[in-house]
Amino acid sequence: MSLDMPSFEPSHDKKALRRQLQAERQSLLDRHARSVQLQEVLRVWLVPRPERAIGAYWPIKGEFDALPALYRWSEAHPDHRIGLPVINRETKELRFHIWYPGCPMEEDAYGIPKPKDTEAFEPQLLLVPCVGYGPRGLRLGYGGGFYDRTLAHLRPRPLTVGLAYSHGFVPWLDAEAHDVPLDAILTDEGPAWDRTA
Repeated sequence: MSLDMPSFEPSHDKKALRRQLQAERQSLLDRHARSVQLQEVLRVWLVPRPERAIGAYWPIKGEFDALPALYRWSEAHPDHRIGLPVINRETKELRFHIWYPGCPMEEDAYGIPKPKDTEAFEPQLLLVPCVGYGPRGLRLGYGGGFYDRTLAHLRPRPLTVGLAYSHGFVPWLDAEAHDVPLDAILTDEGPAWDRTA
């Protein structure tokens, strides 16, 4: 079995496709090696970036963990900030609160850790987990619409960067009316899309 390509014919039904890609991601035999490669891709990509406030995510379901690379990024620049999302239950939008290693955490309504009682801030750059991705910055998420709703209301809109393992590329993925394309997508094989370059 190839480790580089999905072992299934990707479904054209997005709900089924999400399940397939998540199962594939969790069963990647070389996921640790891919994670190490993507850490390096992200660190190199961040070097010339001017942004000082990055919103990230707490990794779940086999997602890539960007926090080690971000912590190294912030160590070199004490005025740089990292944040994790906190879900507003009423609007279903995300706000970002300061995160640092060892900061107090608590579970949100979905059982995902979030910073407890830390300062909120507006990210200038937003790292977004991808279940899958397609051409021209298209992202396949979990289907909850949290990032699309959040991006529709954030002003100024942050630069958006999807993070994914390269097995998740879906060449026929089409945008729906509510989809907001990402500005860049980084994978373990390097930048897959970058309109900021």
